[in-house]
Amino acid sequence: MSLNDTSRGNRLHIGIYGKGNSGKSTLINALTGHQISVVSDIAGTTTDPIYKSIELHGLGPCVLIDTAGFDDSGYLGSMRVEKTRLAMEKTDIALVLFTDTNIALEEEWIIAFHKQNTPVIPVINKIDKLNDLKVIRSKILDMGLDEPICISALMNTGVEEIRDALIRKMPEDFDNIDITRKLVQENDLVLLVMPQDIQAPKGRLILPQVQTIRELLDKKCILVSCTVDKLTEALATLTKPPKLIITDSSVFSLVYQVKPPESLLTSFSVLFSALKGDIEYFMESAAAIDNLTVNSKVLIAEACTHVPLKEDIGTIKIPRLLRNKVGESLTIVNVRGNDFPENLTDFDLIIQCGSCMFNRKFVINRVTKAKKHQVPMTNYGIALAYLSGILDKIAI
Repeated sequence: MSLNDTSRGNRLHIGIYGKGNSGKSTLINALTGHQISVVSDIAGTTTDPIYKSIELHGLGPCVLIDTAGFDDSGYLGSMRVEKTRLAMEKTDIALVLFTDTNIALEEEWIIAFHKQNTPVIPVINKIDKLNDLKVIRSKILDMGLDEPICISALMNTGVEEIRDALIRKMPEDFDNIDITRKLVQENDLVLLVMPQDIQAPKGRLILPQVQTIRELLDKKCILVSCTVDKLTEALATLTKPPKLIITDSSVFSLVYQVKPPESLLTSFSVLFSALKGDIEYFMESAAAIDNLTVNSKVLIAEACTHVPLKEDIGTIKIPRLLRNKVGESLTIVNVRGNDFPENLTDFDLIIQCGSCMFNRKFVINRVTKAKKHQVPMTNYGIALAYLSGILDKIAI
C-alpha cells in the first residue's frame, strides 16, 4: 500500500529513544532525507513525541516517533518522560541511542522494551566525536543485545545500516493485514450496511469502512452497500443471499432480524477487534457483563478524540444499554485518545472501541494491562452483540 492510502494505525511504528541531546532528531532527519524534527545542541528541544508518517525503502509505510530524552528532569521534564513512556507502548521497533559510557538509563528502558516484546536496535551515535566507542560497545554486548550500529547521524555515516537492521527486525506478517480473514473469498457477495446518521462524517465514510471496502475489492468480492433503512429493499434486489453482511455494531439487532439465515453477520468493530486486539479475550470477557451490579465500575475507551455527538456509541448508546440491564447507579468512566488509567483494579470491565486509529501494539499493551490486573476487557461490537443476545450468531 502507498503512503497516501495507509492509515497511521496500520503502519510500522519505529521509535527513537535516548538521553537528551543524543541525536534522536538528527537521526530521524538522516533516515528520511529531509528535516522533519527540529535539531539543536540544547538538550530538551523535543518536548512531546513527534509522530511522522513516511515511506521508507524496504519497510513501506512507517511512523517515525521522535521522543524527548528519557533523562529529562524537573516537573515539566517528568511530564515529557511520561509522554515518552506512552510512545513506548505504540512502538513496534525501538532504536536506542548511546553516546556515553553511563548506560544505566538506556539499560532500564531496554528492559522495559523487552517486557513488551519490542525488538531493540542499539545505535552508538556521534562516533565522529566519541573517545570511548569500544567501552560503550562492550557494555551493550554485555546486556545481551545485538552488535550495535555505529553511526554519525550528523555526518550521515552508517545510517543505511539502520534501515537494513529495521528490515531484519520487522515483525513477521506485519504487512499481512487481513480484516475479513477467511470469512470471504473471490466472487463472494458481501453486503455492507452502513448507517449514515449524525455520527457519520459529512461527505465521507469512516476509516474502518474505507479500509474494509478496499480489502474486499482486492479480494475480488462483489460488493453491495446500503443504509439501514434500505436494507430490506437491498436484499430484495439480490438474486442470492450475501455470503457475508458487515454492519455497524450499533444496529446489530436490526440487521440480524431481517438477514437471510444463510448469510454470515459481523460488524466493522468486531473485524477490527480481531485485527488490532485479542479477539479470544474480548469474546471471553463479554460474559462479565452479566456479573455487573449497580456497584460496578466500567471503563469505556474510545481511540478517536472527536467531540461526542448525539447518540454517540461510546458515551450514550453502550452506557444506556448497560444501565438498562444493570441499573442507573452503574458507574461508567469514559476516556478518549491516549488517555487510559494506569491502575485498572477499580474497574470490573473495560470496553475498547474498534481502535482503527491505534496500531496493534498499542491495543495489545492495553490488553496486557487488563490481564495483569485481572480485569475483563471486551470491544464495542462484541459488547453490543452480547447485549443484543446474538454474540453466538456473529462471525469472527
